[in-house]
Amino acid sequence: MPRKPSGITLQQLQYFIEVAAGGSISAAADLLYVAQPTMSAAMRDLENRVGRELLTRSARGVTLTVDGVEFLGYARQVVEQAELLEQRYLGRPPSRRLLGVSAQHYSFVVDAFVRMVKATDAAEYEFSLRETRTFDIIEDVRTLRSELGILFRNDFNRNVIDKLLRDSGLAFHPLFLAEPHIFVSRRNPLASRSRATLDDLADLPRLTFDQGANNSFYFAEEILSTLSSRQEIRVSDRATIFNLMIGLDGYTISTGIISDDLDPEIVAVPLDVQERIEIGWIGRAAIPLTEQAQRYLAEVRDVVAGFGVSLLG
Repeated sequence: MPRKPSGITLQQLQYFIEVAAGGSISAAADLLYVAQPTMSAAMRDLENRVGRELLTRSARGVTLTVDGVEFLGYARQVVEQAELLEQRYLGRPPSRRLLGVSAQHYSFVVDAFVRMVKATDAAEYEFSLRETRTFDIIEDVRTLRSELGILFRNDFNRNVIDKLLRDSGLAFHPLFLAEPHIFVSRRNPLASRSRATLDDLADLPRLTFDQGANNSFYFAEEILSTLSSRQEIRVSDRATIFNLMIGLDGYTISTGIISDDLDPEIVAVPLDVQERIEIGWIGRAAIPLTEQAQRYLAEVRDVVAGFGVSLLG
């Protein structure tokens, strides 16, 4: 009778996490100073032990299977807890930190990310921040390319977003409610106004973030996306949208939270509409966040609270 494989080792979990992060067995082997055949054998043995295929292999590298995505979440938790034990009882320094965040285009997301990186106590880390399209944020978190995502929902898009999250095994966790503002250049005539109305915006270019193939109103990053505009420009990144605010007196609608350090030429003006923007984070419903992800969310909350915005949850 064939001998049943013994239990999973901590080393195998560490190897698997690096393979998943880099999408390559050879890259993980180089990073961990392990021979590639040894790394490949370790991954085959791990799959044999759990009785499931965790990786899809191709000439371009490896991707996680559905089982692999779920397994990665648990592997991260186990390795993190083992590291905490070693730090506390063996006096070992913090190990290499890993975290991926995908988000819509918000300056508070970047501000919090900067704070997190500056505060990290690890000598080595690999962090990623992807400002990307709404659908891609959900896909990143579903496949664990990112551990968490940050996006908005409101009464208009809530049902569509919530269904997509449920179908993807994800959950939305509210962070705060924001009053809609317009972002404009400091030289824009509306910059000195205490409030702006939709009529005030009629002759200005509306700037929105392009959603690519999923350019549905429900995936727009801006509220009131169904309202027509005589002049509209779609862009793909925050740097471009801010340059167009300055160069064309354009505007976009967002949360009103903007960092003077990161965006000194842009101001936020309250928009006189009966709408609210609910900002939240999304993550795998069945997998708790790692300690590093929790640290990042703590920085997000601190940044937002610094603007006098009440936090939810």
